[in-house]
Amino acid sequence: MTSKKPQKIGLITTTSLVIGNMIGVGIFVLPTTLAEFGSISLLGWVFTAAGAIILAKIFSNLSKIIVNKSGGPYVFSREGFGDFIGFLVAWGYWICVWLGNGAIVIGVVGALSFFFPVLKTDPLMALGVSLALIWLFTWVNSRGIKESGKFQVVTTVLKVVPLLFIIIFGVFFFKIENFPAFNLTSESNFLTLPAVSVYTLFAFLGLESASIPAGNVKDPDITVPKATMIGTIFTAIIYILATIVLFGILPNSVLRDNPKPFADAAQLIAGDFGGYFIAVGVVISGIGVLNGWILISAQVPMATARDELFPKIFKKENKNGAPVYGLVIGSTLTSIGMIASYGGGLAEQFKMIADVSVFAVLVPYLLTSAAYILIVIERKLHLNSVIKTFVLGGLGFTFSLWAIFGSGADTVFYGFILLLLGIPFYLIMRYNKRVK
Repeated sequence: MTSKKPQKIGLITTTSLVIGNMIGVGIFVLPTTLAEFGSISLLGWVFTAAGAIILAKIFSNLSKIIVNKSGGPYVFSREGFGDFIGFLVAWGYWICVWLGNGAIVIGVVGALSFFFPVLKTDPLMALGVSLALIWLFTWVNSRGIKESGKFQVVTTVLKVVPLLFIIIFGVFFFKIENFPAFNLTSESNFLTLPAVSVYTLFAFLGLESASIPAGNVKDPDITVPKATMIGTIFTAIIYILATIVLFGILPNSVLRDNPKPFADAAQLIAGDFGGYFIAVGVVISGIGVLNGWILISAQVPMATARDELFPKIFKKENKNGAPVYGLVIGSTLTSIGMIASYGGGLAEQFKMIADVSVFAVLVPYLLTSAAYILIVIERKLHLNSVIKTFVLGGLGFTFSLWAIFGSGADTVFYGFILLLLGIPFYLIMRYNKRVK
């Protein structure tokens, strides 16, 4: 069951994968949380955007060095540190993705409850819709990366339009007196900024998405770096501008504890139509990000299996060139997680899953930053730019380390245990490889 000719995607699709995997449901409610801190949260956006762009530059540079190999952070970490670290990155990242897909689908169902209130009151109905969405987009991805990519382009455009609507037309409803004070907390600015940045950082997870299916990208040494940088910078600008405009449209007293800030702002701009327009945008944003991350859920284990560090079933492809068994296994695990948490509150489920997922992505960012320095130096690619290499890799490493520290003791503890659980599986894979 192998594709004769690998399907390839271009710059537009690859960029939409980066943007689409970052902009999900969370951004539509995040300003409510940020409003509690005050306008210092804009500095949080700028700080994490700078960190994200540094990481994007590292992934872009590595994509020019290690060409035409899928796997992203797994491939880069393995190249720099060897099989064991590469395996741990793949293991943690893979688990993070299928766990995170559970959090994403919870967000989608929450957005759908705006139109179908029964989803808030009937847990069984919510579970049924969640499972249906997971398997619908598993099927879409089984049709190949080109089909999944087309869907990703459409949903990315449709999710960005409502945000641009708020940014462009919201300027005419902007009132400076609505803008919150700089720091509304009782803590110093020095302590408040890291607390804000923990929330804004989550919105940039996925910046590495273009590098993961690199083997299915046209001219990957050119396309992947461009898509990574364009997608990350564009998303950062959208986030910052949308938050500024929202702070000026809605008074802080209205914005705080508001479950639908963008919808309320749109309602002020365009009446009921505006509210429904944003609500539809949130749903589309959710299904788009779910589609993109289900694609990713099979790409990393497939790359790892090709290096004989994951079971070989993960590298098997169907006639469309899709790693169908990886898709099915990942979505089955997501479904089991959803069923196991059946009956719990959506918010509690989302927070628990998201916290561990953040740690499992930050570790690959940290190791990729360190690997970048090693790879450039070992391949003698630095020439006269040793300092530049160390500065870029060092900044990425420091930012990732700071983010891990800021994610909280419980998150780091459970995330670390998650990584350690992979060691027995690594030993099994190494043993199987040696007895062949």
